[in-house]
Amino acid sequence: MSSGKDIKKLLELRKKLKSKKPEFLRHLWWKKPKFKNDPKWRKPKGTDNKMRLKKKGYPPLVEVGYRSPRLVRGLHPSGLKPVVVHNPKELDELDPATTIIYIGRTVGLRKKLELIKLAREKGFRIANPIPIKEHVASEAEEQ
Repeated sequence: MSSGKDIKKLLELRKKLKSKKPEFLRHLWWKKPKFKNDPKWRKPKGTDNKMRLKKKGYPPLVEVGYRSPRLVRGLHPSGLKPVVVHNPKELDELDPATTIIYIGRTVGLRKKLELIKLAREKGFRIANPIPIKEHVASEAEEQ
């Protein structure tokens, strides 16, 4: 396994590479109104397609060279592995030193507050926390 210094260096490299990576959009997205709403990537496959032939003035193609280093691929910018959590039982199987938590979008407010409290007690970092102070204040006002 690589050391922490290697991973930090690779994360910096990934950040630098990502800043230079273009936004890949499909061929003729700028011309056809039907593509303007949803210009997601589609590989050009026509025999005379200028984009496929890599002609000057056409957008770049998706290529292997734009990929990030394998060791940091899929990691959070902090270098931790992201994991989606839906209930407190899932926290028991995870290590706070290597994982960062995302609370699932289908989790309700009550369980979300429970999960945040439990995760902070165990020492986890939460990538999408909700400000608890606001909810505690609003609950106090209601009562």
